[in-house]
Amino acid sequence: MSERYWLMKSEPDAYSWDDLVDEGEGTWDGVRNHRAANNLRAMQVGDEAFFYHSNIGREIVGIMKVSEAGLADPSDPDGKWAAVKVKPVRKLANPVTLKQIKADPDLAEIELIKLSRLSVAVITPDEWKHIIAMSEG
Repeated sequence: MSERYWLMKSEPDAYSWDDLVDEGEGTWDGVRNHRAANNLRAMQVGDEAFFYHSNIGREIVGIMKVSEAGLADPSDPDGKWAAVKVKPVRKLANPVTLKQIKADPDLAEIELIKLSRLSVAVITPDEWKHIIAMSEG
């Protein structure tokens, strides 16, 4: 299993978990924030990421795996921005909401809260395990 974990946000009315599942593999592009783009550049094949529905729902709904790393963003004509390809691994048994995360003292330092505007965030191994446990029960 990967030792590096991420959280990637998408507005579900633009691109949802179900869209990724239907496609089988998707390109994560359109990121125009330098820190988020650096996170995309740091990803390696096999890294796992939570799929977070932003705006509508505001919840972690699934787990995906990086299938291709180090790509240039196809939506960027200048070739300066990064992208990766991801494949769905599994839907969470129960979505984990932003409200639940904010209420949990063990997740007080999570980038989802600390850097709330960041669309691609780092998740620590402890945060990953904690959120998985929350989704299961």
